[in-house]
Amino acid sequence: MTPLAQALAGPGGPGPWILLVPLVWALVVAGAVLVLRRTAWRGRPPWHGPRDGAGHGPSPATMLGRRFAAGQMDEDEYRRRLAVLDERSGTGSHEGGDS
Repeated sequence: MTPLAQALAGPGGPGPWILLVPLVWALVVAGAVLVLRRTAWRGRPPWHGPRDGAGHGPSPATMLGRRFAAGQMDEDEYRRRLAVLDERSGTGSHEGGDS
């Protein structure tokens, strides 16, 4: 054995620290699996926030507010459609509109 190997191994062999090598690799593999499960395997990075069942993009009330702001409909039509959306969603409030 070389002098460096003898110094690291000690008089009785490598010692109990040799068990740390498989433990470190197990932690590396577990960390990689955890990262993959939270990102790639779900198809989105974790910084996109929690997944909601409503789908992607703006809500219907927000789209309605944008159309009203763009002048594509008048105030009466906006309020009428917003009331229909509120009835369907079961809430008394709406987002993106005036109160």
